[in-house]
Amino acid sequence: MKLRTIIFFSILTILTSCNGQTKNKASNAGNLSQNIAQGDTVNKLGDHLWYVFQDKKNNYWFGSNGEGVYRFDGKTIVNFTTKDGLCNDSIRQIQEDKFGNIFFSTLGGINKFDGKQFTTLQPIKSKDWKLEPNDLWFNILGKRNENGPYRFDGKNLFQLEFPKHYLHDEIYAKGINPFFSPYEVYCIYKDRKGAMWFGTSVFGACRFDGKSIKWMYEEDLTIGLNGGTFGIRSIFEDKVGGFWFCNTWHRYIFDFDKTTKSDRLQYQKTNGIGNAKIFGGDEYVYYSYIIEDNNGNIWLTTWDKGVYKYDGKNITNYSVKDGTKDVNLVSMYKDNQGDLWLGTPDNGTFKFNGKTFEKFNP
Repeated sequence: MKLRTIIFFSILTILTSCNGQTKNKASNAGNLSQNIAQGDTVNKLGDHLWYVFQDKKNNYWFGSNGEGVYRFDGKTIVNFTTKDGLCNDSIRQIQEDKFGNIFFSTLGGINKFDGKQFTTLQPIKSKDWKLEPNDLWFNILGKRNENGPYRFDGKNLFQLEFPKHYLHDEIYAKGINPFFSPYEVYCIYKDRKGAMWFGTSVFGACRFDGKSIKWMYEEDLTIGLNGGTFGIRSIFEDKVGGFWFCNTWHRYIFDFDKTTKSDRLQYQKTNGIGNAKIFGGDEYVYYSYIIEDNNGNIWLTTWDKGVYKYDGKNITNYSVKDGTKDVNLVSMYKDNQGDLWLGTPDNGTFKFNGKTFEKFNP
């Protein structure tokens, strides 16, 4: 299982590197596209649909790896690409602000779409970390030499830099050769207290509470058995306050009062879920996405072993197939109605029908 996980991230590196080299057609810096973005009306969605998002108007957006973004309003599919103003055709995040503007993190930069035109947000390098309730936070997974997240306050986009990790010198001395920057942001998560978490490629995770940034590091969350790095791809706080990171081996209980008096996050590791019998011979599995559904079940998305559902007692595995072919998975998303979706590298997108995940063909 762990070897397959490393292979996945090797494939991811190749895909992001290739797209970063061939699809970087950014619009004019800081300007709106000259014309209203019409997009191309198409008969079907593309195959390389990594991410799914539903906006407040219930339009679905499908972010692809190399094909731009697709919008489906329930009747018509429109494909937007660099010719419409996107910075790049490889999408890494989709978000919406309180005004209904849609934001796309791409390998070429970050775009704002107001329903008519795309704007390219120009980042301001900054070490001034702030935490406001309406901020949007971005990462650009696969863009080289990233050293922190991006924060958009509604007016300005700030490109932030992490403070030096307490193991920075020690880890570098080991000669670890990550796919991207060691401080590359792989995931962003807001906890129940409103603090922001960032999972990185090599240095574990950190939490920003508005006052300070504190790090944690666990080798089993970052380093594979063969020495390769896979990064912290997912962070989740469950309903009883336990945190989940990347694999099912442990849950983490944090003491934030002790943390304020320390130079790093203070926590205890507790038992996770599952066993070798449940996971097909593996003591634990790695997952790239974790979602809690409207019934309180926890869903874990793996690369090549389908999806696992945990109801607090039992674990159920759902295989994902395109015909007879097993499907690799990139992401999971819960829409406005509570329905679950999967993003894939090569097989479009899948939606849970209550029993299985079936391919979505609008």
